[in-house]
Amino acid sequence: MRDVREMANYRDAFMAAVLDLASEHPEVVFLDADVSSCIGSTSFKKAYPERVFNVGIAEANMAGVAAGMASAGLRPFIHTFGCFATRRAYDQLFISIGYTKQCVHVIGSDPGIVAQYNGGTHMPFEDIALMRQIPGFTIVEPSDAQSLYDLTIQLYENGTSSYMRIPRKGTSNRYSPDDRIILGKGVELADGKDVALIATGAVMVDAALGARDILKAKGIDATVIDLHTIRPLDTDLIDKVASRCGHILVMENGRYAGGIGEMIAAYLARTNPVRMDFLCVGDRFGEVGNLKYLASAFGFTAENAAAMAEGLIR
Repeated sequence: MRDVREMANYRDAFMAAVLDLASEHPEVVFLDADVSSCIGSTSFKKAYPERVFNVGIAEANMAGVAAGMASAGLRPFIHTFGCFATRRAYDQLFISIGYTKQCVHVIGSDPGIVAQYNGGTHMPFEDIALMRQIPGFTIVEPSDAQSLYDLTIQLYENGTSSYMRIPRKGTSNRYSPDDRIILGKGVELADGKDVALIATGAVMVDAALGARDILKAKGIDATVIDLHTIRPLDTDLIDKVASRCGHILVMENGRYAGGIGEMIAAYLARTNPVRMDFLCVGDRFGEVGNLKYLASAFGFTAENAAAMAEGLIR
């Protein structure tokens, strides 16, 4: 795997993966909905001008075009902001791609509070719930640049349709190219016995690691899981931490309804019920602000996560 830790932004790591795939696979094409500068697909256009297509502000049409391309043997990656990639194009994702079993890789950028100054209209908190309803879609949210690169490659190799949530700007670096990031298998970043913090995406994994430090100072030993693959759920890992810890806090940059916490709770209700709580978006819309303000406003902080985890075991 290529080392992308020196890249300045998540989008650079993502485009590096797509360009590497395109160099080996002539069937890879890239479609954008008039937001090429946002994801950096201008680099793809420079390298492969005949394999990039800007469909304009017509996200549903982009999904339909991609389905047609896939039916002809191409392997499309399609990108727009997460709110438009899912909510606006949902019928085409469901019917044209899902129902007809076409292989298309859907990239929804700036999920949840990562949309920042684009505000509530651009904050998809329900995208995971929507995509979970389409049979056959793999759903992924990497937590750093290296895992983003590695999982993009693996999604292509997996050969089924996928939805990936990614931030565009900034970066986190927790993995190296030597770490084994495996599609479908969460990563146990810290091993504890009292409570498990199961987090998805950079915002929540960073908060979970911070919460572990706070809890450690109080004598509470926390497991931290980077659940980068949301679907299929890594049930082996969920079973292991549920049995070991007996308490689970699920942390997601999205809604409980149809989201990761509900999915894990439903699974454990059938197999190994444990005490759980959920750090997620309540019954509210997004708002405008920078990432630090929004994390505080929605409670997506290490301090709040630690308090919720402590409440589970007291």
